[in-house]
Amino acid sequence: MCVAVPGKITEINGDIAKVDIRNNICEANISLVSAKTGDYVLLHAGCVLEVLKKDTAEELLSMFEELDEVLNADA
Repeated sequence: MCVAVPGKITEINGDIAKVDIRNNICEANISLVSAKTGDYVLLHAGCVLEVLKKDTAEELLSMFEELDEVLNADA
């Protein structure tokens, strides 16, 4: 199974962006989309696949938070 994760672009240098994913900064290729600093994006395997609306990104991030809480509840 593959999972794409939402994040926010904090910096762009050519086709490479720094994307903040739950306070982790990752580098990602943005050549497949038209994105700018501050955009929320969907990231998979080092590539940005889609630019997201802010409310969509926040909903996805909320689901990841809930999943994290469930998985760590028994730890």
